[in-house]
Amino acid sequence: MKRRDFIQQTAAGATLIGLGGLSLQSFSPINQKQITILHTNDVHSHIDPFGPDDGRNANKGGVARRANLVESIRKENPNTLLLDAGDIFQGTPYFNYYGGELEFKLMSMLKYDAATIGNHDFDNGIDGLYAQIPHAKFEFVSANYDFKNTVMDTHVKPYKIFNRDGIKIGIFGLGIELDGLVLKQLYKETQYIDPIEIAQDMSRILKEEEQCDLIICLSHLGYNYRNEPEKASDLKLARETKDIDLIIGGHTHTFLPKPTIEKNVVGKNVLVNQVGCYGLYLGRVDFYFDNDKNKAAKGASIIV
Repeated sequence: MKRRDFIQQTAAGATLIGLGGLSLQSFSPINQKQITILHTNDVHSHIDPFGPDDGRNANKGGVARRANLVESIRKENPNTLLLDAGDIFQGTPYFNYYGGELEFKLMSMLKYDAATIGNHDFDNGIDGLYAQIPHAKFEFVSANYDFKNTVMDTHVKPYKIFNRDGIKIGIFGLGIELDGLVLKQLYKETQYIDPIEIAQDMSRILKEEEQCDLIICLSHLGYNYRNEPEKASDLKLARETKDIDLIIGGHTHTFLPKPTIEKNVVGKNVLVNQVGCYGLYLGRVDFYFDNDKNKAAKGASIIV
């Protein structure tokens, strides 16, 4: 993609967001630090781009194109993280034949930093997921799946902390309830814990104990369930927690041209973003920090 086209597509979906009552305009370009978050969700083993006759998705997607985009953004800002919100597996013959090996190898080549686990990532069973772990050169985070009695024990962390340009970034993961979506024999002894309660605890740990400047949740809960208001979702998560700055969602294949702004339990802005499915879009959220680590952000979805 030409740089001019990339800038135009990014700008078209961008929105300026004040976090903690601050506006982006209050930040001095000289002193501010910029952290770029790139993200995908529900790629579902789509390695190749869609063909010219594939309807509304014609000529979109593909890992190679995503790699070029990610590389160009990293050159623009080295302080970039690349994240995935789950359902990496299942959807094309690549998964049926290779069992997830190709997906993890390609994500490693793109230098993903972290991912959470979606329900379809259990489609070859927890043993099938475990068998592919050696091909993943990135971290898996999930705080509400307890794997202690399974082969995945010690291979998934509740959270991971990154440091970029003096900014401490805490990332934790949440997964959807597997009962009813995945056969018990596939996820075996994996225990599901209420994600809202866990998120309250995770955000407290990352903010107060780990002293993180930016807190991100990789969520495979789903964006929103209007007919099931009690069901855990990204919007419900945003409203019932504090200290989370960005929720990167998955599961519902919701395409958002720019992040949703939701108020948390203490009235501060939380960004919620999700970029559909199949690798058709790459999410981008830029956070800007002043000398006191106050922050503001802008976000967009980029066509791949």
